[in-house]
Amino acid sequence: MNALVEWFAANLSPYISEYGVIFIISLLPILELRGGLIAAALLKVPEVQAIPLCIVGNILPIPFILLFIRQIFKWLKKTKVFGGLIQKLEIRAMEKSDNIQKYEFWGLLLFVGIPLPGTGAWTGALIASLLEMDIKKSSLAILCGIALATVIMYVVSYVILGNLVH
Repeated sequence: MNALVEWFAANLSPYISEYGVIFIISLLPILELRGGLIAAALLKVPEVQAIPLCIVGNILPIPFILLFIRQIFKWLKKTKVFGGLIQKLEIRAMEKSDNIQKYEFWGLLLFVGIPLPGTGAWTGALIASLLEMDIKKSSLAILCGIALATVIMYVVSYVILGNLVH
């Protein structure tokens, strides 16, 4: 993930501010808030400014995923170009859904909040949508998961990484 973050920071920073860079990184699947906070620490953006940008960037796509992804996937599966890819995405997401399905709110919160490869708000929202979880419950679990990820990634990015970089 660090290599991706560094690539985005290096290639976007000549064109937009460091605040725009961390916001865009936080919007993207895979990188999300985790990558945004690492980029912010590397770009020496104060955490007081970086954290709200990363949170907003990470939250912004979630309602769209929860509300529309099933319909979008249904439409894309009918196309030759995207049909196979969408099926693979659904299968990969559902392979990670056991604990979310079993523990619902808490499973989704921990899935989103604990920064492990393949987890996060995007995948959590996708799984919640595919499992047809209650949108209010899943939205709250995802928001709480983002809060947990923020705390964990603040420590990693600004406390640990920040001390190594300085």
